[in-house]
Amino acid sequence: MSAQTSHYESDALPTETVDVVVIGGGAAGLNGALMLARSRRSVVVIDSGTPRNAPAAAMHGFIVLDGTPPSGILERGRRQVREYGGRIVFGQVATAEPTAPSADGDLRFTVTLTGGRTLTARRVLVATGLRDVLPEVPGLAGHWGRSVVHCPYCHGWEVRDEPIGILATGPASVHHVWLFRQLTDDLVYFTRGTGLDSETRARFAARDIRIIETDVKEVVNDDEGALAGVRLADGTFAGRRILAVATRMQARTEGLEGLKLPMEDLPDNMGRRIASATAGTTETPGVWVAGNATDLTAQVGASAAAGALAGSHINAVLAAADTDAALAAVRKTTG
Repeated sequence: MSAQTSHYESDALPTETVDVVVIGGGAAGLNGALMLARSRRSVVVIDSGTPRNAPAAAMHGFIVLDGTPPSGILERGRRQVREYGGRIVFGQVATAEPTAPSADGDLRFTVTLTGGRTLTARRVLVATGLRDVLPEVPGLAGHWGRSVVHCPYCHGWEVRDEPIGILATGPASVHHVWLFRQLTDDLVYFTRGTGLDSETRARFAARDIRIIETDVKEVVNDDEGALAGVRLADGTFAGRRILAVATRMQARTEGLEGLKLPMEDLPDNMGRRIASATAGTTETPGVWVAGNATDLTAQVGASAAAGALAGSHINAVLAAADTDAALAAVRKTTG
């Protein structure tokens, strides 16, 4: 699931080689760009305008900014990056790949946007985020980010004391139960064909959690279009105001195939991420990754922090490369 944000004024794509191109304009990408721009690095953020949390009315769980609309956070972030000379370009990456190094051996990458515009950069920070894959239940997607939620820390307070249903998608859904039981006394677990052992059933019973094993056919709305519950395969109706779903989280890698980034599947079919190491480094030289593209469960604050760490690490690597190049030039001149 993804939604388009409102279009905003885009900066011009520079023709000269820049220090860093950041692919992704969310919290991780913007905070990485902020750290780089404040270090006087030339940085361009390529933003497709489809953040994961666009459908949500507010972002929660991040001190000071708790309750702020996601669009407001991104708008402020773009403005702050620009204040330090960074550029924000609204566009979609078609291809990104290494190209011939510079004369002194420094790395180079070419990023091509849909429409044909190109950009050359010395280093790349991938902050594309992820895509939530929902179960194929008719009517479910239309309530995503409002009455259909996935994160008790992002949405939990707002849905407290409501009749909540857990739509099981796998083993992670049992963990969901304990977190959402903290928020309501009226909780129903729809197994949707997934198994429950006797011990888990006993734990459910101890917490007064009802189990419905009849398959879910569709989501049902009330007369005003709000979520009213679900229709089961036998025709019966189960009233619920909120549905919680453990989505399958898929890192966004469209257009990045040329970077040959290492991918990794998470256990229990939770999702697929870009594998990374310290400060977001990857096995592809010159490419870092930050945020939900590599940490599928990171909230906004954690993603922003990861972007800052990656940005500072990139700056340090570039500083060393600049010094190596300067020393090599002096030695060549002096013999």
